[in-house]
Amino acid sequence: MTTPAALTFRSAVDADVSALVGLVESAYRGEASRGGWTTEADYLDGRRTDEAGVREVIEKPDSQLLVVERDGTLVACCQLEHRGDHVYFGMFAVRPGLQGAGLGKEILAEAERRAGEDWGAKEMRMTVINVREELIAYYVRRGYRRTGELSPFPYGDERFGLPRREDLAFELLVKSL
Repeated sequence: MTTPAALTFRSAVDADVSALVGLVESAYRGEASRGGWTTEADYLDGRRTDEAGVREVIEKPDSQLLVVERDGTLVACCQLEHRGDHVYFGMFAVRPGLQGAGLGKEILAEAERRAGEDWGAKEMRMTVINVREELIAYYVRRGYRRTGELSPFPYGDERFGLPRREDLAFELLVKSL
């Protein structure tokens, strides 16, 4: 049995933008996303992000878009943004065909390590669409706590997608580091 090659992590650069948009879209929206378990296709149509949105994360001060590769191939990404006493975790995407194999857990652990070491953060925070119970349960198993704190879904702002339901909100999840 061969062991898969180790993951490598690096900061995204402008040349990565197009590939990162493709990765994020494939993990969350459209038919391709149904190859994994993180799909939002039952809740949202439209785009999850675009090149301008990815560039904004790359260029933002106190922010890092981590590119995750295996054997030089893009397999995942995630955003880390230092916000005072905590780091916000977002734009997490794993290639649909690779989901469920433990990559997410490994990437999340590396993101938490970096948040603590690079920024001295005491807490990692994220928001998850409230109806994504399976995804919320995944994060709870990794030590995140449901706060019950909801923020409204930006209905009418197509940058966040085209909702297929009227009961969407973002729930804040928090983990002490």
